[in-house]
Amino acid sequence: MYEEDRPKFIPKRFESPRSVPVYEKALREGFDRCLNLYLCPRTHKKRAQLVKKLESGLREISSISIHPGGDNVIVGSKDGKLCWFDTDLSTRPYKTLKTHSKDITSVTFHRKYPLFASSSEDCTAYVCHGMVYSDLNQNPLIVPLEILRGHSSSDGRGVLDCKFHPKQPWLFTSGADSVIRL
Repeated sequence: MYEEDRPKFIPKRFESPRSVPVYEKALREGFDRCLNLYLCPRTHKKRAQLVKKLESGLREISSISIHPGGDNVIVGSKDGKLCWFDTDLSTRPYKTLKTHSKDITSVTFHRKYPLFASSSEDCTAYVCHGMVYSDLNQNPLIVPLEILRGHSSSDGRGVLDCKFHPKQPWLFTSGADSVIRL
């Protein structure tokens, strides 16, 4: 490798994207664009190419999660609706679920198991089975499994976030009542 080809910086390892210093700004810019999917080539170009624009029909999008397979997206909204997009199938939602009575605060997929969850300001978290098949002719299977209750409301806010354990089918929820539940 020639000296002029070497990068002029020292690479750093970050434990998660949230620990990168510019993460908050990039996250806010991503939400401002809502559900625009871009194809960003690895070369340094000035503009990214818009691949798809997903039309949710929701009032305001509050959270988004991408399936580990990459072709499916779930979106939570401020009006308590959850939309499942199959990006190979259509730009419109495959399924819209009216699960919560208040704003959805977080949605997440499990990395290993066919599960996804949503949390809301109504102090509940929904766990659903979301099976994605490798056969493109078969639609995803979405089955609600459990409604988790246990958080109490604080200043009109309920469950603020939910995350799955990386290897076990355990859901952690954090609430405005300053409690983390498993």
